[in-house]
Amino acid sequence: MILHKTIIKGRLQFGTTKSYNKVLQMYEHRLENYYKMDVLLEEEGVFLEDSLSLSVPRQITQSGMKTWKNTVSLIEYIAQFAVAGSFSMWMVENGKIIAESIIEPKSDKGAVQAFLKGRELVKEEGKEDEAINALNRAIKKFERHAFAYERRGFINLKLKNYEDALYDFSKSIDVNPNIPEPHVGRAKLRMIQGKFEEAIPDLDAAVKKSIPLQPIYWQARRMKANCHMELGEFDKSVVELKWFTNRKFDTDNPNYAYREQCFFDYGKSLLEIGEYQESLKAFNKSVEIGKENSKEKGVKVADQLLYRGIARQRAGENGFTKDWSDAAELGSERASELLAELA
Repeated sequence: MILHKTIIKGRLQFGTTKSYNKVLQMYEHRLENYYKMDVLLEEEGVFLEDSLSLSVPRQITQSGMKTWKNTVSLIEYIAQFAVAGSFSMWMVENGKIIAESIIEPKSDKGAVQAFLKGRELVKEEGKEDEAINALNRAIKKFERHAFAYERRGFINLKLKNYEDALYDFSKSIDVNPNIPEPHVGRAKLRMIQGKFEEAIPDLDAAVKKSIPLQPIYWQARRMKANCHMELGEFDKSVVELKWFTNRKFDTDNPNYAYREQCFFDYGKSLLEIGEYQESLKAFNKSVEIGKENSKEKGVKVADQLLYRGIARQRAGENGFTKDWSDAAELGSERASELLAELA
C-alpha cells in the first residue's frame, strides 16, 4: 500500500450537549461498523466535551488513499450535525498537494445558513451592512461562532470601526485559538494603528496555527516582515523575507502578486545589514518581476532603480550612476541628490 503524508486540522462545534452526545454515538457507531476503525483520526481526545466539539488542532501522519477517503466521508457525515466550524485535510507527495478536502457545515440550521449568507455578502462591495446583519444572526443563533466573529471583524476593519473590529477578532480567538484568520485580522488592525510590536505576536500565532500549504501562512510571514522593517529590525525582516522569496507560488495563490514588493523589501533589508551582493540580487529580481507582469503589487520603478544603484555602489559594482540617472528621470529626488554628490 502506498502511503502519503497527510495533514488534518479543524474543529466542528455542535452547540448543545444533547447534539454533542448524539453525534458522539453516531461517530462511534459508524467508525466501528462502516469504516472498521480505518480512519486517520485518533481514537482518543478528538471529541471535547468542554467545547462540545470534534477538534484536531493539527495531526500529521501517513495514510493510504482508502483511509483518507474513509476519513473524509466520516467527517462529512459528522459536519451535517454541526452548527459551526471547519475541517481541512491535505494529502501531500514531494511537497505537492495530491488530495485536499475542506469540510464545513452546510445544513439548513439557522446559524449555518446565516453564516454562509454573511460570508458571501462580505465579498460584495456595498453589502457591508447586509453582511453584518447576517453574521449577527449567526452569532445570535450560536454565540460561540468563531468564524462569524472573524468575518464581522473583517467588515468592521474595512469600515474603520476599529474598536468593534478589535472586539470581534479577540472574541474569535477566545472561542477558537487554533484558526489563523482572526490573528491576522487583529494584526492588520494593530499595523493600521502603528502598533507594529503588538502585531507581531498575532502574526507568530497565525504562522503556528497554519501550514505552508495555506496562503495565510505566507501572508502572515509577509506582514511580520513589514512590522520588523517598520521597527528597524532588519535582521529579523531578512529571515521572514528569505522564507517568502524562496517559495514558489502558483499564479492563483494570493501571495504570487506580492513577489515584486517582497523581493524589493528583501533587498532593502539586506542593504541595511550590509549584505550588499545579496541585496543587489534581490533588487534585480524585483525589477525582473516588475517587467514581467504589470499586475503585480508593484513597486515604483524609480525606487527600484534608486535602491539597486545604492546596492551596486556599496557592492563595488558598476552601473549605479545609470540606475540613479534613470531613477532621477522618473522623478526620484533622492537619486538626483546622490548624482549631485558625485559631481
